[in-house]
Amino acid sequence: MTSRRIESFVGHGALILGALIALYPFVSIVRHALGPAAGSNAAGPFTLENFTRAWVGGGFSHSLVSSAIVAVGVVVVTGAIASLAGYAMAMLDVPWRGAIMGVLLIGLVLPAEARIVPLYDMFEGWGLLNTYWAIILPQIASSFSLSTMWMTTYYSALPKELTESAAVDGANSWKAFTRIVFPLGSSALATLSCLIFLYTWNEFLLALVLLPQNPAVQTAPLSLSFFAGAERNTQPEVIAAAAVLVALPVVIAYAFLQRRFIQGLTEGAVKG
Repeated sequence: MTSRRIESFVGHGALILGALIALYPFVSIVRHALGPAAGSNAAGPFTLENFTRAWVGGGFSHSLVSSAIVAVGVVVVTGAIASLAGYAMAMLDVPWRGAIMGVLLIGLVLPAEARIVPLYDMFEGWGLLNTYWAIILPQIASSFSLSTMWMTTYYSALPKELTESAAVDGANSWKAFTRIVFPLGSSALATLSCLIFLYTWNEFLLALVLLPQNPAVQTAPLSLSFFAGAERNTQPEVIAAAAVLVALPVVIAYAFLQRRFIQGLTEGAVKG
């Protein structure tokens, strides 16, 4: 066996082992969710009764819609702002560019726990607690630093001749952005949108502090926490089914967008 085949064998073996380790928790939860719960009259080793009980008992019909509203709103607004900000930082003559990037870096390293009390006081004063705005606005602010730096890095790798040629042809900065730069950055924006959607969907701390008293706007992770902690819902199979319901939209979204997601990451690595 040649050294190249040995390297390929070892590499594929490591990837398979890592995939099995990563998939084991999810497979275990799905197995428990499909198993009959205590006191159930279901026949056979598998049943969907747990999903029905979790859906009705946990109120996930409302919380999943709330999570979708929050996640889509954050993705759309953050993507639009980051695309414009990234274009300005990469292509235009922005004063104090280094200082601005330094401030954005602070936004990346500032822990969420340090922001939660000021956010609570601010939204309480504005009367926005237990509303969609209380979770959407902080999520946009939290994602802004990473998103702007992400798009700035991608746009910086594009040839400057593109915008210079557009200027020679009479295009202003806005036309150069909408007709040349933004279409070229669509793959990077798609990858960024996937990441923001994942982070926003799984956000728990902000929802726990800012949305505790309004079930109509509570997100899926918060509803799952309340559902799992309720004394009348202690069956592990039903709780496992609820966890699958909360995770399923993200899994489905990634299954459809994985090709675009990996393509964006690969292009970013090549351009970098």
